[in-house]
Amino acid sequence: MNNENLNKLITESLAIEAEAAKEAGKLGFMARALVQATLPHSKIEGNEFERTNGAFTLAMLAPSSVGLPYGNIPRLLISWLTTEAVKTRNREIILGETLSQFMDELDMAPTGGRWGSITRLRDQMTRLFSCFVSCTYTGHDMTGMRNIMIADEANLWWSPKQPDQAALWQSSVTLSERFFWEVVENPVPVDIRALKALRRSPMALDIYCWLTYRLSYLNKPTNIPWPALQAQFGANYATDAKGVRNFKLKFLQALKKVQVVYPEARIEDGGPTLILKPSPTHIPKLYNPVDN
Repeated sequence: MNNENLNKLITESLAIEAEAAKEAGKLGFMARALVQATLPHSKIEGNEFERTNGAFTLAMLAPSSVGLPYGNIPRLLISWLTTEAVKTRNREIILGETLSQFMDELDMAPTGGRWGSITRLRDQMTRLFSCFVSCTYTGHDMTGMRNIMIADEANLWWSPKQPDQAALWQSSVTLSERFFWEVVENPVPVDIRALKALRRSPMALDIYCWLTYRLSYLNKPTNIPWPALQAQFGANYATDAKGVRNFKLKFLQALKKVQVVYPEARIEDGGPTLILKPSPTHIPKLYNPVDN
């Protein structure tokens, strides 16, 4: 992390500390299933993907002509959609009158061209809303499974060539009923400012959301083996000793960024394990959605 990026993170973290998320109007939410196990960090070959966290396994299947979602954009999209679903209690989410307006919600500046942000956003939205997700829980000779689509319908009426112009019809996403109730009943509170500060690192986004959730109920020090964390956060690394070392290095680099915006998190590298210690939650418990 260079000095410029570090200084920017520190500045944003001080702003976060200065005002509680709800008071600042920056209380957001993330889908719990995608906190327990995460999306691909980078583009992968094929149309199937799987990650595991203990008894929980997240599997994703995408049309081969479309591909799987990956990177920071789907994570920011899911958080925004989850937040809107919790706030409105409505499956149909209105995305905004203009493309520029919606991209501003994601802290993205609209740029055109083959590699521009508009093209990347539309590509990742298509991938995410086309994807089939399977959540499986196993243990004690029992298995539970939920199969869901993120959205039943998506209507993106904006013109990429005119991002500031309102379309004739409003762009919207209708969440699937199962995904809607999953996120409304089990959302993970997050600080939107922290997500935006960490938006350039998919792994840092994953770690922040996970710690916010995990530390909210941790009551004693817990050791998590690095291979287990690798299965949860970095399934694309080799599973041999070298692969685990490479994953650990990347994880700790991303963790440093997270600790800038969430300094209260008490975490240590315990050699063969990561040690989590009881810590203040990043979102005070009185701001949990059940109290809203």
